[in-house]
Amino acid sequence: MGRTYIVEDVVEGYLTKQCEQTAGPVSGLLIGQSSTQREYVVTATRTPQREESTASGGNSPDKEWVTEHARQVSRMLPGGLSVLGVFIVTDTDAKDTLTTLRQLVFAVENLISSERLWTSAEDDVSDRVVLHVNPKTRKTLCRTFDVKDPKSVAKPADWKYQSGVCSSWSTVSCCVSVDVLLPLPDNPTATEDTAKCLKEGLRGWAHQLESAVCLIDGRRLAADAELAGGQKRNVRQTYSAQLLITPDERRLAEGVQRCGGSVSVSGAVYSTAYLHSNKPKARQAEKLLKRDAVSTLTTRAQMLLEELLTSGGASEGSSRDEHQREQFCLPHRVFCPVEASGPVCVCDYRFSDEGLSEVIDRLKEMLDMDAAEKDLDIRRETPAEVLEGDAADGRTKPTVETAEALQSKRNYFGAAMATTVALLATAASMLYLNDV
Repeated sequence: MGRTYIVEDVVEGYLTKQCEQTAGPVSGLLIGQSSTQREYVVTATRTPQREESTASGGNSPDKEWVTEHARQVSRMLPGGLSVLGVFIVTDTDAKDTLTTLRQLVFAVENLISSERLWTSAEDDVSDRVVLHVNPKTRKTLCRTFDVKDPKSVAKPADWKYQSGVCSSWSTVSCCVSVDVLLPLPDNPTATEDTAKCLKEGLRGWAHQLESAVCLIDGRRLAADAELAGGQKRNVRQTYSAQLLITPDERRLAEGVQRCGGSVSVSGAVYSTAYLHSNKPKARQAEKLLKRDAVSTLTTRAQMLLEELLTSGGASEGSSRDEHQREQFCLPHRVFCPVEASGPVCVCDYRFSDEGLSEVIDRLKEMLDMDAAEKDLDIRRETPAEVLEGDAADGRTKPTVETAEALQSKRNYFGAAMATTVALLATAASMLYLNDV
């Protein structure tokens, strides 16, 4: 028996729109939440048109372009949302298209999973969906592949439209304190080595976070306890959580490590997760919340690395003190609801020199969402500021996001990450990149 996909009816309307507008094959992503019993698809987004490909056309999607789009979209998905698979709208025979869809779904999963720092769980679903839509007949073919099995063959699946799929989903959120020391390579100017060291250092923090004690509404629930136990089911609920992290004794005992420098990250990140309304368990809420905390910190690290690479080590909104330490404002998280009536949101990351219009443009380009400024929730995280008075003495004031980097006598290259959230207004966020 194949898997069942419960699909928000707005996705049906979106796919119908693609059928009516398309002059050629259209590929895209299916976004939602997996569970052991069934899958929930809450939205879909087409792959942006690649400018240089408009003239050449062709009947096959650009695999590299589709996978890069999936990587960018994955960064914009809070806990509980993920890329469940891919779709294609084409009048090519469905059976002939399956090979292309199989290649796409495996390539997408391989790229997205390469950026994950959290450990897979036994109950993680490894099936990914592919959907073929014929624009002339409007017939759909739904199949799944096990992306953990390179020899996986297509399996049939049920594709069922339904209204209000995520209207009663629960929301769990918290603030997570961050205080980690990350070593840098002997040659900090080597960008690939620096990125690798930062990633490995954050992986250690991610493993520490996975063992944290999770309290939901001040209580530690049994893993198999229903999140809405004693409350009305299928009613939207909001929960406040805490993640209590203990020191990693193993890492403390490792002693001195030779390195070319170090990065100290401290502050707090805002984490949120959405859970389906079909008897969600406390274990699932904890897992998704922790994964979101890891993913959002990792995303900011990657974004700042990319920003510094693009700008050659300089950044808008940065300042340098008398000790040649550079301060950077880090991007903060902006949320936007998938539907006006539902609790489920996607997010984007906004640098201090960007306006809300740029967030709206990215939501349109990456997720094909027509958002307005009034739809954006900018209250959950405090925007960063550079305070000149605090640069010299190495202090930051509460509710400020900054990163400080000590410049090398050779060439400067550094990345900084930290955030301060409005809910944890007394936390100061700093990063020091020290040259040894």
